[in-house]
Amino acid sequence: MMQATRGVRTASSGLKAFARAMSTRTHGNLADADRIFTNLYGEHDVGVKGAIKRGDWYRTKDLVLKGRDWIIDEIKTSGLRGRGGAGFPSGLKYSFMPTPDRKAPGQPSYLVINADESEPGTCKDREIMRHDPHKLIEGCLIVGSAMYAKAAYIYIRGEFVQEANALEQAVQEAYKEGLIGKNASGTGYDFDVYVHRGAGAYICGEETALIESIEGKQGKPRLKPPFPAQVGLFGCPTTVTNVETVAVCPTILRRGGEWFAGLGRKNNAGTKLFMISGNVNNPCVVEEEMSIPLRELIDRHGGGVIGGWDNLQCVIPGGVSVPLIPKHQCDDAIMDFDGMKDLHSGLGTAGVTVFDKNQDVIAGIARISHFFKHESCGQCTPCREGCAWMWNLMTRFTSGNAELREIDMLDEISRQIEGHTICALGDAAAWPVQGLIRHYRPEMEARIAQHKAALQEQEQTAQA
Repeated sequence: MMQATRGVRTASSGLKAFARAMSTRTHGNLADADRIFTNLYGEHDVGVKGAIKRGDWYRTKDLVLKGRDWIIDEIKTSGLRGRGGAGFPSGLKYSFMPTPDRKAPGQPSYLVINADESEPGTCKDREIMRHDPHKLIEGCLIVGSAMYAKAAYIYIRGEFVQEANALEQAVQEAYKEGLIGKNASGTGYDFDVYVHRGAGAYICGEETALIESIEGKQGKPRLKPPFPAQVGLFGCPTTVTNVETVAVCPTILRRGGEWFAGLGRKNNAGTKLFMISGNVNNPCVVEEEMSIPLRELIDRHGGGVIGGWDNLQCVIPGGVSVPLIPKHQCDDAIMDFDGMKDLHSGLGTAGVTVFDKNQDVIAGIARISHFFKHESCGQCTPCREGCAWMWNLMTRFTSGNAELREIDMLDEISRQIEGHTICALGDAAAWPVQGLIRHYRPEMEARIAQHKAALQEQEQTAQA
């Protein structure tokens, strides 16, 4: 009995040691064998023949014929979360689409791909569309079949001329090879893919504004409910999802959800396209394992901060719509959803913008405020008026021509916008300002004091 108890204790301690090891494991330095996007830099043939050589369109028929339940269950097992910014579990989202018995007779369903990549600092989807477009098209077919979708509409940003041309050529190739269209890939399933060019409005990255734009209306978000899975494109059930999210699905299904789930920390699974820009020696887009330390990401792939790590001032980790994090937090920051949440920021699109100590961070956030003021659709009063107020205040904070009490006023305005709009653009406009006040309030106060001192000196000089 004592030996059995000792054995249980030994097994228990072994499990605890394993759990500790897993929790402290450092992620990153993704092996080439685990890379999904094998032509990210356009070094190989972009066409359908090159894609097939790299493993795309391999036994696609078998994957489709496994059916809705298997496809969605594997995506759930993989732990894939949306790569467009929100991070919602993809398998769960896809399962919201109604089955034929829950729809009106003959009512179609649609898959819509959000390729309206318009956020500053974000440039990953364009690399997929111009260098690996067949991964996206194959993903549309497989994911679309799991939703019983009749067609996929890829809504691409109007400024992406080369990317749209490459994507349209890939779609034509796929039709010619019988991979999509009638009896797509020999599955007996008819599936069409359309490329729809937008007109350059950032707001059309919001799913319901995107749907409105495809329908030929002004790109303004809809009130929810009803949600797109109930009433979407042309009044039919629709799922709107990101380019990268769909493009990784065929590889996940071929290699198994457990493989993808084994990369990154729990609830932060898989590989991710990270974008590194700003004051680094090697700006780039790179596929890496989720949960890689921020410093390793910048040093290994971005060539390090210009002037060295000690010259780092702050980082915006997920596109300009998330709060910045200062250097002391960057030292140990983990690049995944939970790691950024712990720092009161967000992974967003994983567009990392690096500021060194030569940059005026107040002016940088003011420029971001101008962007959101310009891109607000004007439908919601808090966003329409509040974004303009924030930009006006930030412009004065840049020069220091402000009062100390206006810092709290700015914070209050941002919180009157946050959570009080139809879509998340209001939140996106508010968070960078809140991050600036949270971490750089002393610098804002010092600039105001410097401006007042300069004015007093000018007055004294004039009086003399």
